[in-house]
Amino acid sequence: MNSFVHIEYPAQHPGVARAQRAGQAFKQVTRGLDGARGAATILLAAMVAALVVVANQLVDTWTEGHLLLAWVCLWAITFAALALLVNPTRLAAGTLRSSMRAWRARRHQQAQDDKLWEIALSDARVMADISRAMASQSLSGRPYY
Repeated sequence: MNSFVHIEYPAQHPGVARAQRAGQAFKQVTRGLDGARGAATILLAAMVAALVVVANQLVDTWTEGHLLLAWVCLWAITFAALALLVNPTRLAAGTLRSSMRAWRARRHQQAQDDKLWEIALSDARVMADISRAMASQSLSGRPYY
């Protein structure tokens, strides 16, 4: 007598499927951290982590009898920091981002000006154009750019 066993194996390993879903979820989370909101979130997390470390150092110095009270204080400090530091952190991140953008623009403009000056030193026509632009600027009282 013959008996056949039909076993169906999945086409994909469950661990691989779970890892792929985790990777996609990670991509969605990192996509949400772009821009000022992401910078504010990271800055807030760093500040809260620093406060938790300081609170933990305080807890470690207390005696064993007050351990529960110490942990309650630690988490109260953590949640209070999260609640109180959200807006200032977001404002600081926005200010930092805009100042970095302005600094990068000034640096780029300075590089372009230096490049044009190097060209003007070797080409008399470019130097004449710059002189004419500066002369017209001084006559009209407005910038030439």
